Amino acid sequence: MQFDESAPVLEIKDLNLSYWTRAGEIPAVIDFSLTIDKGESIGLVGESGCGKSTVAMAIMQYMGGNGSIKSGSIKFKGVELNTLPPEELRRLRGAEISMIYQEPFAALNPSLTLGTQLKEVPIIHEGITDGEAHERAVKVLGDVRLPDPERVMAAYPHQISGGQQQRVVIAMGLLSNPSLLLLDEPTTALDVTVEAGITKLIADIAKQYGTSQVYISHNLGLILEVCDRVFVMYSGEVVEEGTIKSLFTWPKHPYTHGLFGCIPLPTADKNAAPLKPIRGQLPLPHERPAGCNFGPRCDFFTDGRCNSRDIAMTQVTGSAADHRVRCVRWTELDFAAEISHGEQKPPIAVGETVLEVDGMQKYYEVHDRSIAAIIAGESVKLVKANEALDFDAREGETVAIVGESGCGKSTFAKVLMGLETATDGEVRYGGTDIGEIAVRERTPKQIGSLQMVFQNPSDTLNPSHTIGAQIGRVIKKFGVESDKVKIRERVLELLDLVKLPRDFYIRRPRQLSGGQKQRIGIARAFAGNPAMVIADEPVSALDVSVAAAVTELLTDIQRDNKTTLLFISHDLSVVRYLADRIVVMYLGQIMERGTTDEIFQPPYHPYTEALLSAVPIADPEVTKREIVLEGNLPSVMNPPKGCPFTTRCQHKVGKICDEERPQVQMASNGHAIACHIPLDELRMAEPVIAVPKAEERIHVPQ
Repeated sequence: MQFDESAPVLEIKDLNLSYWTRAGEIPAVIDFSLTIDKGESIGLVGESGCGKSTVAMAIMQYMGGNGSIKSGSIKFKGVELNTLPPEELRRLRGAEISMIYQEPFAALNPSLTLGTQLKEVPIIHEGITDGEAHERAVKVLGDVRLPDPERVMAAYPHQISGGQQQRVVIAMGLLSNPSLLLLDEPTTALDVTVEAGITKLIADIAKQYGTSQVYISHNLGLILEVCDRVFVMYSGEVVEEGTIKSLFTWPKHPYTHGLFGCIPLPTADKNAAPLKPIRGQLPLPHERPAGCNFGPRCDFFTDGRCNSRDIAMTQVTGSAADHRVRCVRWTELDFAAEISHGEQKPPIAVGETVLEVDGMQKYYEVHDRSIAAIIAGESVKLVKANEALDFDAREGETVAIVGESGCGKSTFAKVLMGLETATDGEVRYGGTDIGEIAVRERTPKQIGSLQMVFQNPSDTLNPSHTIGAQIGRVIKKFGVESDKVKIRERVLELLDLVKLPRDFYIRRPRQLSGGQKQRIGIARAFAGNPAMVIADEPVSALDVSVAAAVTELLTDIQRDNKTTLLFISHDLSVVRYLADRIVVMYLGQIMERGTTDEIFQPPYHPYTEALLSAVPIADPEVTKREIVLEGNLPSVMNPPKGCPFTTRCQHKVGKICDEERPQVQMASNGHAIACHIPLDELRMAEPVIAVPKAEERIHVPQ
């Protein structure tokens, strides 16, 4: 196998990919072409099911037993991959072309140490010794900023965190210095701070070694930060492609504009300028319409033009040389005027205080039965999951609780729901301290008035029962209705409320998409007429179009029912859009709390400042200060004595940060910051996110 180093690293021409089922051929990708040069980064974006991952699998020649490359060419450095024998493909994968998968735990063997799995890459592909492979693996683990690489080498996958697992998978992909790196949603499940560190890390290493990259993602903000060019895919086709600057500044396809309308950019406002979800559903591959695949969901569809023939890619005149679009009407549409945002809505009226959290603590006991611990008198240690939480929430208000994984957000939600009881302090809901009342001891009214929307609806719906039965059970359980006819009618009303067809009443969860399941989760949460709903990362795993629809649904129901919403998230873009007030948590403690406007403007707590800097924003005219947090969260078993953030703080004052807990400083009425740095100094910080005024903007991305 002889490579042509002067040829493009990857060259795909007129690629058509199909899967074969009992029903016949399913065309997954149609007429796909791209070229990647050395050191270049390409982004593939679009909704789930559009064919992004199928393209990556075709590049790796991993189409499976029922998948095949129907036609077209895939060349790597001038070598046609489609005709390479299996033995040469095995030599190529891992050495010249590597892939980083979305789920790191699924990509790692749970029965082998991480060191064994890392070392086998260069041993198999390069034939080096075990000692040389060990030395290289330790170096690459250090490059991906994993602490104590030797300990990681000896560990099994379950013994490290999800973020660390992802870094190991990235290290594995980089071990043999590949020429091409495929990244399939590599940061979807990670905290924004970890995501920021990993994307910068990959970019630095790729620049150092001249590695070409293909990023697969539905996160347009991430694509803007890491890629040179972007391909927007819809239902198996590329509908628009161009350089980052050209496509993000002057997008031409209605679907691209639809994606921008779904993203909570800093210019969005849930009342004045709400998100505009793309209506309808992505068509199944065997049910694609004639002409434009996006036609049934497009607000600018013209019968007889958009569906009369197959639509080819055309060059966008007056733009970048490689900006192309698959639309017959792109020259006729003024997107800046015609596509902006959803209809303006009245603000939600905020009522009396319904939740008061006063000095709440939640500790867990961990028992160490070792002889050394017993002799030292340390056989019982306390894990301080929540430490002295203080905040409140009002009727009709959205309060967001933000922070990295492990900061105590979900622990507080469990205490509020009665799944755990508080160790100390008070959680007064409706005037009653419910912090020490377990869920089994609560009245049906108390349980029904506090409901939860979970992150993964697939894990919370019973696969054996129909949707109607699962929602109806909640209505009966909490005494809303007892008559079967009235229960059925109430379920149908709830399906109307979450904008789903009434025939979903008889469907089972397996017959629904992820977004539809999440809507069912919302319907079930509101079935008991709750006064408060806790939403735990309800949109983090969804496509931007589905996430926008779910987000708007939550606000509409909240507006109609005056429900108090506690929104738990690490995504400050969504939080900025939804929340009225924000509580920032770190290692079980509140670092800062205040209104949304106060949190997003100086003075900042240093941790809040870092969180804001880590948020990807899909707008090239918005500028950010770069702050990448070093290191990981300290162990909850051995937290810092002073400020919990002291080990990672970019503005650390000195010993006082290590030895003394900071006092809470009030920047204004309700805006509290727990930091040793004086407020006057914190106020001098430059804004992390700078949004240009409307008259200064080149384009309007929404």
